[in-house]
Amino acid sequence: MARKQTTGSKETAVAKQKKPSAAAAAAAKIPIARNLVLRGARSVRKPNRVKALVSMIDQGDETSFVDVLNEFSVSLSFAFSGTGTARSTVLDYLGIGRAEKSVLLCLIPESDEEAILQAIGEKLSLYLVGRGISFTVPLSAVSEIIANGITGAAAEKSVDGSKIMKDENRKYDLIVAAVAAGYVDEAMEAARSAGAAGGTIVRARSVNNQKAEQFIGISLQREQELLLILARREGKQAIMQAVSESAGLKTEAGGVLFSLPVDRTVGVSVVTESGDRKGTSDPEETGVSEAGEGKND
Repeated sequence: MARKQTTGSKETAVAKQKKPSAAAAAAAKIPIARNLVLRGARSVRKPNRVKALVSMIDQGDETSFVDVLNEFSVSLSFAFSGTGTARSTVLDYLGIGRAEKSVLLCLIPESDEEAILQAIGEKLSLYLVGRGISFTVPLSAVSEIIANGITGAAAEKSVDGSKIMKDENRKYDLIVAAVAAGYVDEAMEAARSAGAAGGTIVRARSVNNQKAEQFIGISLQREQELLLILARREGKQAIMQAVSESAGLKTEAGGVLFSLPVDRTVGVSVVTESGDRKGTSDPEETGVSEAGEGKND
């Protein structure tokens, strides 16, 4: 009997060693909890959102472009006819000379933003000069039904919070100048004098702006042309100032100017006035460009 009791006491002692005290258990859990918090801080997942994708491409590339979007998720696209404005001596990132272009405005899920831009750049060869350009623009609001449909199709995806663009890290802005028909060349020449390489023209018209005209004190021509220029942020102000002085509201062109922030780009090619491109046509080196560097919230 004594032998069995001794064995039992040993077993009891072993069991007690395996079960730490409540204080020890709590102390052991503290560093683990801290590690989990730190890991979460480095990779915070955000809910999916809708972003705008703007592209200026050759009209013959529309089908391939939409095919790329459909490969990833659901998107909503609108197309407009445009015209490239680059001089024949300048191979511009928006096209060559007066080539007819398609301007596409698409709504896409933010979770697929980088992958879509990368695929568009590769399939449409946007790493080659003159093939076109594509970039994303943040949205402040969108129709709930549209947002639910687009993000719902990518419900299993989320967004890495560290990759959401901060305004101070953006490198580009989209300049939009709405001028009276017949004055867009004058506006483009003014933009070039301030450093713009080229742009894209979209035919448009003024729609029932009588009330705004009364408050602003001007009269807008019904037939309009929109000039779209992608500009580096540090050069934006000079370009807008030059266009305003040459084709602004106080001129016969009656130009209305504004700019939009740009997040990521693909197909941007920097050229000199002589037509020489700075950089390389290697798709490995001219892929998706974040309009900023460093950490983003």
